[in-house]
Amino acid sequence: HDKHPLPDLLHGQERRVYGDSAYASQKKLIAGKAPRAKDFTNQRTKRKGLVDEVARGKNRNKSRIRARVEHVFGVVKRLWGFGKVRYRGLAKNATRAFTALALANIYLGRQRLMAQVRP
Repeated sequence: HDKHPLPDLLHGQERRVYGDSAYASQKKLIAGKAPRAKDFTNQRTKRKGLVDEVARGKNRNKSRIRARVEHVFGVVKRLWGFGKVRYRGLAKNATRAFTALALANIYLGRQRLMAQVRP
């Protein structure tokens, strides 16, 4: 499950922790591993059949920030074939992933980069 590697991902210097509603039950773990971090994980909005509109609006704002990060991973999976990765060793896989993420950042910022070159 996505939430299981969370302790390994936190190093203690975080200021904010974002996540989807799967991480909503991990508040104590986040507070323990990253005491200075604010918890920006999405909360469940439906309880007993009623929708809490305030919590829903907060989740929407948090999701806007998360979507910018998730979009990069979508580009890497779609354009450079990282949907499934063959294991070639940690160093090779890490190098390939970092290269693909760097290319994705260049690809996503291509409009701004090209605007600077044009006279």
